[in-house]
Amino acid sequence: MPDALVTTKVRVPRTRTELVPRPRLREALVRYEGRRLTLVSAPAGFGKTTLLSEWLEDRSGDGGSVVWLSLEEADNDPARFLAYLVTALRSALGEGIGEGVLASLRLPEFPPVEAVVGALINELANVRHEEVTIVLDDYHVIHSGPVHEATSFLLEHLPENVHLVISSRADPPLPLAKLRARDQMTEIRAADLRFTTEEASTFLKGVMGLTLSAADMAALEKVTEGWVAALQLAALSMRDREDVSGFVETFSGSNRHILDFLAEEVLERQPEGVREFLLKTSVLERMSAPLCDALTGHDDGQEMLERLERENLFVIALDDERHWYRYHHLFANVLRSRLQREHPERIRKLHRQAAAWYERNDWTSEAVRHALVAQEHDRAADLVEHVARKMWNRGQVMTLLGWLEALPEETRRRRPQLLLQYSAALLWVGAWTTSNPSCGRSSAPSASAGKAAMRVCSRARTSPSARYSWVALQPPGPGTLT
Repeated sequence: MPDALVTTKVRVPRTRTELVPRPRLREALVRYEGRRLTLVSAPAGFGKTTLLSEWLEDRSGDGGSVVWLSLEEADNDPARFLAYLVTALRSALGEGIGEGVLASLRLPEFPPVEAVVGALINELANVRHEEVTIVLDDYHVIHSGPVHEATSFLLEHLPENVHLVISSRADPPLPLAKLRARDQMTEIRAADLRFTTEEASTFLKGVMGLTLSAADMAALEKVTEGWVAALQLAALSMRDREDVSGFVETFSGSNRHILDFLAEEVLERQPEGVREFLLKTSVLERMSAPLCDALTGHDDGQEMLERLERENLFVIALDDERHWYRYHHLFANVLRSRLQREHPERIRKLHRQAAAWYERNDWTSEAVRHALVAQEHDRAADLVEHVARKMWNRGQVMTLLGWLEALPEETRRRRPQLLLQYSAALLWVGAWTTSNPSCGRSSAPSASAGKAAMRVCSRARTSPSARYSWVALQPPGPGTLT
């Protein structure tokens, strides 16, 4: 299983109480639930996740089960993706499902994707007493062929009681044309997600507390074209302004320029303490109060997070208890750009502080990621050495290889253990060759490490215990890497 399992990844994000009712979209989702796939595809800021969360909350009492998985870049490792998918299924359907799949992910050789997903499909087919909806949110972060292969196989062989929902900023490389031709796919796109005039008016008045003239409303809708994120930023910028009409006239142009302009306006209008909090915590993918406190040096993290949520400042609660949050992706990008422009010298320190907090709390994967961004290569190398054996045991060789490749070559060469791990990982994924300049130089240490890694992989293929043996990856002794 992934190190320090992030349970919020397998929970449906919480919806706010003051959402704009969008019955036309929820009705479309309900009407075509019998189809194999629902694809919600639109650029960032159109409310894809909010729509799905609201829809699933509406049908929470109908007896069906909801399996939710929020995807991120690290899920391009097929073993991690499948482990989290099983975790999401077990969270919704009970601990009995997927036990064999989890065991197969720990085998000496990564099993064929079709075999793993096929076993999962067979188990899902036995859940006959209820309908199951599987949601893969933010699928646009996936670029791994094996993960696409797993999703395609799942999609093509779904049992009749299972429905797959994919939310993405772009159409995924799945057999969409075939499903479309068979009338087995429902599509909700940007044109559907744009606020109508009535929805925009309800949002600005009811949710954001603004009263605009008909002319200002029409002008704002024309500029934003119903784009939810731009409307929210515009509303935040217009709060407490006397000349609202004048402000509406000041921005125009492409969506990207509108967003940048409005986000800068929102930041400028925040109190200094709030602005500092936003910038310092922008380096985080997800936030908790203690983690925020570690980066800001204050002890008001929970109070600030709740304030941001209360004031609609693009923060999203990831659990019912309000322990974990994240920024809206668009707003996070704006904050990071602002931090890079105004305080570039802070960025490495903030990532270093985040790495230290995650390390203290045994979130090794997150600690490695932040240490690498902070260019704390020795700390990252220490963490990787500490967790490498676990990564092999979990089948997450692709993630391990990604960490090792992110380290400078000099750092790997100074650490025989990492050099062996790197060579073994390259061999395991079929990428190691003597002609590869990054792993097969004519220098003695690298060539010897390659030979040692070949022996490790050969022994692991014939003996599971060899793979799990830490001794098998230890160098024979100083100067004897042969």
